[in-house]
Amino acid sequence: MRIAQIAPLWERVPPTTYGGTELVVSLLTEELVRRGHEVTLFASGDSITAATLESVHAQALRLDPTVKEASIYEMLQLSQVYQRANEFDVIHSHMGCAALPYASLVKTPTVHTLHGVFTKDNEKMFMHARRQPFISISNSQREPRLGLNCVATVYNGVNTSAYKFYPKPSDPPYLAFLGRLSPEKGTHLAIEVAKRTGWTLKMAGKIDPVDVEYYEKEIKPHIDGEQIQFLGEANHVQKNILMGNAVATLFPITWREPFGLVMIESMASGTPVIAMELGSTREVIADGKTGFLCNSVEEFIDSLAKIYTIDRQVCRQHVEVNFSAERMTDGYEAVYQKVVAERFGQNGRALTQSIQ
Repeated sequence: MRIAQIAPLWERVPPTTYGGTELVVSLLTEELVRRGHEVTLFASGDSITAATLESVHAQALRLDPTVKEASIYEMLQLSQVYQRANEFDVIHSHMGCAALPYASLVKTPTVHTLHGVFTKDNEKMFMHARRQPFISISNSQREPRLGLNCVATVYNGVNTSAYKFYPKPSDPPYLAFLGRLSPEKGTHLAIEVAKRTGWTLKMAGKIDPVDVEYYEKEIKPHIDGEQIQFLGEANHVQKNILMGNAVATLFPITWREPFGLVMIESMASGTPVIAMELGSTREVIADGKTGFLCNSVEEFIDSLAKIYTIDRQVCRQHVEVNFSAERMTDGYEAVYQKVVAERFGQNGRALTQSIQ
């Protein structure tokens, strides 16, 4: 099958440090190529892939200070994709609602993965294009009131072989926090848990411009380099070491997280996750087996008292069975076959049968 993957231009594919969507796009693209599909990846020019790479800019937009209007490059990218739509059997957009106006203008079907959240503004576009095929990354992400044509839920996956398994935490013990330092990710709550329990907390992640004020007022004053440590942005190896050596990874989100790759990255390393029960966390964590689901800081503290009852091997196996890159790709392949068959009828069915 000839497949176009459209990635956001803000980060490289795969990302060097933080970038959940771009990591998923990379894993999916490489596995599709490995399975024999003809894949074209539309992404930043510094992306690394076995697919055919097409780009309208030489590097990730986040890294180029000369770029003042990122939306212009997004429009250029989407125009390039859809001008070439007849070269593909299916187009897969990871661009939120950006590709929706283009997708209805061509015969080639586009599937849209909902990596983000719905807002008052973007809901208008999603509802306008609600009959196009959408893929949710968790069941909790869906908004039935919008009436979107969600054809499947495909959970994000990771390459489990790329994560070293840590059968036990390091000594002295500590807690880990990984992700954007932002109110939504609950960085301040992770610090509160650590301070109230006396645990050492090691944090890694990026600070977006919109979160600088939050960091300066709510986070920085607590960082002492001893009990509360901030390690900056972490690459894959550093993330694996940070979470793998931890007693637990804290995931105290304050919003409806659509998925949360950090959870499966931690469990793949062998480390249980203590998370706020919001968004996808109940679908990702096996409560009491691979971590704990909480509704307050007090419950986080109570969970820490029983964290050593979690079998770290079970954490790893949970990811291998449910959240591998291979399983994720199986889900997307099934969607591709379905939308092509629906769009092109018998010819589509013959096409999908030929690639199975």
